[in-house]
Amino acid sequence: MSRTRTALLAALALVAGASGTALAVVPGDVGISAIPCTVDYKVQNDWGTGFTANVTITNNSAAKSSWAVKWSYAGNQKVTNAWNAKVTQSGTAVTAANESYNGTLATGASTSFGFQGTYSGTNAIPTTFTLDGVTCNVDGGTGPTDPTDPTDPGTGTKVDNPYSGAKVYVNPEWSAKAAAETGGSRISNQPTGVWLDRIAAINGVNGGMGLRAHLDAALAQKGSGEEVVQLVVYDLPGRDCAALASNGELGPTEIDKYKTQFIDPIAAILADSKYSSLRIVTTIEIDSLPNLVTNTGSKATATPACDTMLANGNYVKGVGYALNKLGAIPNVYNYIDAGHHGWLGWDDNFAPSATLFKQAATSEGATVDDVHGFITNTANYSALKENNFTINDSVAGKSVRESKWVDWNRYVDELSYAQAFRNQLVSVGFNSGIGMLIDTSRNGWGGTARPTGPGATTSVDTYVDGGRYDRRIHVGNWCNQSGAGLGERPQANPATGIDAYVWMKPPGESDGSSSAISNDEGKGFDRMCDPTYTGNARNGNNMSGALANAPLSGHWFSAQFQQLMQNAYPPL
Repeated sequence: MSRTRTALLAALALVAGASGTALAVVPGDVGISAIPCTVDYKVQNDWGTGFTANVTITNNSAAKSSWAVKWSYAGNQKVTNAWNAKVTQSGTAVTAANESYNGTLATGASTSFGFQGTYSGTNAIPTTFTLDGVTCNVDGGTGPTDPTDPTDPGTGTKVDNPYSGAKVYVNPEWSAKAAAETGGSRISNQPTGVWLDRIAAINGVNGGMGLRAHLDAALAQKGSGEEVVQLVVYDLPGRDCAALASNGELGPTEIDKYKTQFIDPIAAILADSKYSSLRIVTTIEIDSLPNLVTNTGSKATATPACDTMLANGNYVKGVGYALNKLGAIPNVYNYIDAGHHGWLGWDDNFAPSATLFKQAATSEGATVDDVHGFITNTANYSALKENNFTINDSVAGKSVRESKWVDWNRYVDELSYAQAFRNQLVSVGFNSGIGMLIDTSRNGWGGTARPTGPGATTSVDTYVDGGRYDRRIHVGNWCNQSGAGLGERPQANPATGIDAYVWMKPPGESDGSSSAISNDEGKGFDRMCDPTYTGNARNGNNMSGALANAPLSGHWFSAQFQQLMQNAYPPL
């Protein structure tokens, strides 16, 4: 059962009244300065003798360079381990202080941390919190229109951010694989995406869980609170035209089969009133539309397969059809895949991509109202935030943009790209309230290779290469990357314009096989997954940087999972 408490300044209780106040939502007649802080404490999993919890802090007072949250338990709860904060306990009193990497908390900004604890008897939620000595002790309320209160019956309308005030579904199949790994129990309770990557996946493959089974399990996890279920809708005709590892089962012209045998059955299940209380987030067709921008026509990176999909229009039609059918369901939130900064961040890709997305979102009966947002870095490795250099830096008379790594890109990391691309999308006609998701499942780049500061200023290349967290050989490398680590843990409202950091790609699932493996899944052998491959135009003819002995895409890759935990940042 999920239980939450949103903590606000006590004086606000007189304003909020019985209807309460949602996390980080300020009533229209109360200035932001009247609410110095909010603390949202949420029990995510409770198994009777132990629990995990997530705490989100929002700072509405002056910017902070460090912070500490304190509370006391009414029972015998004991914190046993924590992440994204230094948590100490003396008796019933608990203090959670920032780590070195998340002490900065700007006015209006939020940060989250989590922990695991034990207890016996009851696990009552603390009633009083302080942030740097300021008391924040007003309940989240029980009003019927408060979308973050788990006791509210809801109105049936979409909320601004489906992740706010909600648990996110933990896939029991992935969780069991993670827990079976040495050390895997540290993350096996994290939510990950459920991939519907072929028609058979709707009903379950090889005895595994199908879509209804996952939704039923999500209802069981939900309890009386709100629950998000993350689905990856991924089976376009001619899928993944610029790669082979994740080629799909449908041929380039099989758009009707995509509509009637894939999207329609998914829509029918999601529309079942049994699941109307779930918040269902769909990631729509990763890699598809970006390929039409970067891998077609006269470009050096063009492929005949992508030219075919551009000419026949079936990517645009398929995405539009999916948006239309799924967006018509009141509790479904569509997020279109938007590549990553190392794909669409260049001037000649950035604006054309937004325009193409608008075309897809207004085809096959879809409208921009069917798009709740966009997701970047899905199943990729681009660093969330590069702290050791910026796009505006110059070294030895040259701009960072001139370095071999950045290569004239406008962006050096995913957060800056996602925020800027959101503005571009709004400028071409998408709703101003769209939110972004960033997949942080494999972009932590921690471990011993993580730089602690900028590189040498000998040249712009030594400066960038010595300081960048992303240790890939080339930003175009995408398959089972050596040295990668888990990134930020899933969390809601982590930054301006960002609905959530998510683990849409389940850590430990392969990107593709490192050698040819015969299969009935329609998946080919892509040399970018071969560690001996010397590259192509799309990665600057560099080595692939892939791990050896990898299985087919989507299959469990124990060695990668262990590496991701070892190199996690924030560390486990």
